[in-house]
Amino acid sequence: MTGSLVILELMGHVALLLWGMRMVQGGIEKAFGSDLRRVLGRALRNRLVAVAAGAGVTMLLQSSTATVMMVTSFAARGAVALIPALAVMLGANVGTALIVKALSFDVSFISPLLLLAGYVAFKRGPKGRMRQLGRVGIGLGLMLLALHGLVQTIQPVSTAPVLRSILDAITGDPVLDVLLAAALTFAAHSSVAVMLLLVGLAAGDVITPTAGLALVLGANLGGALPPVFETNGANPANRRVPVGNLLFRAIGCIVALPFLQPLADLFQRYVGDPASVLTDFHLAFNVVLAVVCVGLLGPTQSLLIKLYPEKIKASGDAARPLFLDKSVLETPYLALASAAREILRMGDLVEALLRLVPADLSRPDKQATSQAVRLGKELDMLHEAVKAYLARLEPSELTDRDASRLSDVIEFAVNLGHAGDILERCLDQVARRPEGSINAADHAALQTIQTEVASDLRLALSTLTTEDPRSAQELVDAKRHLNEAERTAARDHLVRLGGANPAVLGSSSLFLATLRDLKLVNSHLASIGYAVLGAEDSGASRALQEDTDKASLV
Repeated sequence: MTGSLVILELMGHVALLLWGMRMVQGGIEKAFGSDLRRVLGRALRNRLVAVAAGAGVTMLLQSSTATVMMVTSFAARGAVALIPALAVMLGANVGTALIVKALSFDVSFISPLLLLAGYVAFKRGPKGRMRQLGRVGIGLGLMLLALHGLVQTIQPVSTAPVLRSILDAITGDPVLDVLLAAALTFAAHSSVAVMLLLVGLAAGDVITPTAGLALVLGANLGGALPPVFETNGANPANRRVPVGNLLFRAIGCIVALPFLQPLADLFQRYVGDPASVLTDFHLAFNVVLAVVCVGLLGPTQSLLIKLYPEKIKASGDAARPLFLDKSVLETPYLALASAAREILRMGDLVEALLRLVPADLSRPDKQATSQAVRLGKELDMLHEAVKAYLARLEPSELTDRDASRLSDVIEFAVNLGHAGDILERCLDQVARRPEGSINAADHAALQTIQTEVASDLRLALSTLTTEDPRSAQELVDAKRHLNEAERTAARDHLVRLGGANPAVLGSSSLFLATLRDLKLVNSHLASIGYAVLGAEDSGASRALQEDTDKASLV
């Protein structure tokens, strides 16, 4: 009966630990999720900076799974290269080990203070970040309380012969230990919680050092499994980052497994304390893994691209939302990230419409109109789906940063819809005009403008995803450059009209109208640049309205 009560009490402390971790993660995500995602997006330009960013973000979120889901959202749509995305995961593993090391110290005496301060902030503080920070304080207090109770409960296990014999039988084989810890970590969805449980068992002298190191390897392996199964499998390429992380950890476990006994002796000799042996080995394992694997990211990228090629979307799937995950609506920054990924698909449709605009207006494609109508309908359907999804966000749960991001995302979706309408109208005008001649200079000018708009579209979509001020500034500068190029092309065209034959005069208005439409499309795309740079909504709207007014006079 005593053994059963001990096991039940252990399970209760583990459940309290998991709940506290969930509160901390939820509070951090809601208070700083958008900021962390933006910082992480900027860090994904350099593999070494990405490793450091991965460690820092994971320590704040208390979860490497949350970090890998962030990075996957960047890499899945090609917003960042696969190599820095994998580098983030190496850093995330180090961050997880640092969390365990920090929580392994006995600081349970501050648990009541954290609980009290967290409760006051959550119940009495203003809505927004203060309430979420209160949630974090309560979560940390519960975690420390659970850890203290866990250690206190484990102590009697050393005097319970039945439990000792069961644990000795289970932890007798290192391979079985790895598999057992991996399964437990996958079930708990938290390598931190399992590691802290192992630390408690080691502190109570319940498991041997060699078995403890094998269980640590299993916790590392199991921690990489949830993101693999939770990643959207509609496109195999989405699995590259989580599978790469799993591959790194699996290789590390396989290499370390034969050397567990000498490693246990080494750490015992220099560390001594059984609990510290596990936490120090856990940290050393992930640091060495990061150092070794950061030089192997290139070959790993090639392997993952071969194993998980990009899926070519069928045309019939274009109007069906793929990334609007209803399960993350309680976490605004994740919901906004999902909506942004869907808006990237709207960008794909706008790009398809842009490709239909002929550079040679003398040979209009009659079939382009029907294709434009189909693409326009698909664009409208995605737009409505995104708006309906974002309308389900609870305003009271939004921080000021999330509310601003929500406004930017919706505004850009609207602007993409306007861009699609403009291109659809442009193609209709081209198709209805009678065939006429167009000189080589006008043809080249139109082709140049069209190429620049396509380039700016890709830059706008990248800016939406990463919220990088440098990309935003580049987009705004590109808009100004294109406006000047459009004015130059129109001016040169009017100069060439002198003495032109009627056929050329007949195509002049169409040429100028097409130039105007492409300029308007580019102005709508540049709206996200103004938003990211922090310009006032009125400033961005005024700039767009000025472009519209000027274009209407052409």
